[in-house]
Parts: sequence; C-alpha cells; structure tokens
Amino acid sequence: MNILLIEDDAHIRSGLVQLLREEGFHVDAFDNGEEGLYHASEWEYDLIILDVMLPELNGWEITKQLRAQQKRIPILMLTALSEIDDVVTGLNLGADDFMTKPYNERELLARVRSLARRGQGNPSDEIQLGRVILNTRKQAVSADEVEISLTATEYRIVEHLALRAGQVVPHSQLLDLVTGELDEPDSNVIDVHIYRIRRKLGKNFLQNKRGLGYIIPKP
Repeated sequence: MNILLIEDDAHIRSGLVQLLREEGFHVDAFDNGEEGLYHASEWEYDLIILDVMLPELNGWEITKQLRAQQKRIPILMLTALSEIDDVVTGLNLGADDFMTKPYNERELLARVRSLARRGQGNPSDEIQLGRVILNTRKQAVSADEVEISLTATEYRIVEHLALRAGQVVPHSQLLDLVTGELDEPDSNVIDVHIYRIRRKLGKNFLQNKRGLGYIIPKP
C-alpha cells in the first residue's frame, strides 16, 4: 500500500514514516505543500496523510486542487488544528477524515487501513481472489484455507496488485514499491519476486502482460 505523507515537522514526519513502514506500508514523505501536491498529482497513491499548516502551500489548498483535478484518493488530515470549524473546512473541501495532534498510533493505523480499503472499494479487511484470500489488517495470505508464508516484500507486491485486481500494474510501479529496501535495485528484482509468489500461490494467480506489467485477474 502506497502512502504519501506531507508533514513539515521533521520529528513528527520521521516518527510517522517509521510507524507506517514497520506496518508494511510504502511511504513517500515531503515537508512542503508544493512538492507534496506535485507528487500527489503525478504519482499513484492509496492514501494521503496531510498536515494543514505547511510551507509554500497549505493543506486546505492541496485538498482543493486535488479534488478539482478529480483525484479521488482518500485524504486523512492530521493537524494541530482542533476547532470544529477546522474539521468542517477540511471535510467540506474534500478530505475523508480528520485527526488532531497528538495522535494515538493504534487509532491512526486503524483509520489509515479503513480509508485505504474504502478508496479501493474494499470495505472489509479481506480481499478474496478465487482460492486466495488476503487479510490486509493481519497482512496474511491463505490459499485453499491454508496460510501461505510470504516475505514482507512478496506480501507488499501481492497486496498492491490485489487492491488493483483486473488492472495491469506497470513493472516500474512495482519496482518503485520495493526500492526503499534496496540501495541499488536490480531491474529484474520484481521478476524474481513474481516467480516466487507464483510458486507459492499458483502460476495462474497473477499474469505477466509482456511489455505492460503484471495483473491479478478478477475472479
């Protein structure tokens, strides 16, 4: 799951990045509004965690511009502003949820997972793809009711594809998903992971669309 974090407080930003990555999320983090808006507009994310009081461009304006672009990516506003008028402003501009600082880590993670599932049209923790079931809360995968052991990277790739079942995901997008773990990523690293995933979950679980990318067909 890809998360864009836009937060200018270095201490809060580093803490959130660590928390989210420990939970298996891929996180891109930026400390100013203009750079954050650029990445939100040009890259594909499952969720944006957005501060309001940002340099160069505030969170209200980022939300307004993204909704004007017809970007429906879920937005969780995380801010020190706590007045009811601030909450109403954020929600009216198109934010999906609003949390105030300081935040509870368990609550934040629960809201992150809920919003990301909602954005992908999956209100449940479980995604069923034929004989394979993913539980996004437990980060567990089973096939034919037998739990399958995946590495963290394999799970991340499977979840990313499962949330986009029926869509071809470019090789470059999957490479970006795992490069946070590698200093010098090899261009065929995704092919190696895909090979191992297919050995564990079945060769028909996902397909390689030559020259385009990978897809998990919808059942």
